[in-house]
Amino acid sequence: MPQFLVIAYDGTDPDAAARSQAARPAHLEGVKPMVASGELIAGGAILDDDGRMIGSATMVEFPDRAALDAWLARDPYVTGDVWRSIEVRPFRLAVPTR
Repeated sequence: MPQFLVIAYDGTDPDAAARSQAARPAHLEGVKPMVASGELIAGGAILDDDGRMIGSATMVEFPDRAALDAWLARDPYVTGDVWRSIEVRPFRLAVPTR
């Protein structure tokens, strides 16, 4: 099954942190079934030099790009306007974590 690397950067406007905090519980709840199904391989925060969250990076596995796009379209970080710039790249995990 195809794997993808998703690199998403948060907005930089004054309300960005508040939007992120508001969407975070729903985002984390939404990825739980992805972890259980194996769709989410790994994920975490991208930090600035001062340790503040400025985005996210995930390694995911979906049947195709359309399924990945469907996940992004419903994720609270997208619908809540947290992620402002998203890059998706085909990916192949070289060192399995599972």
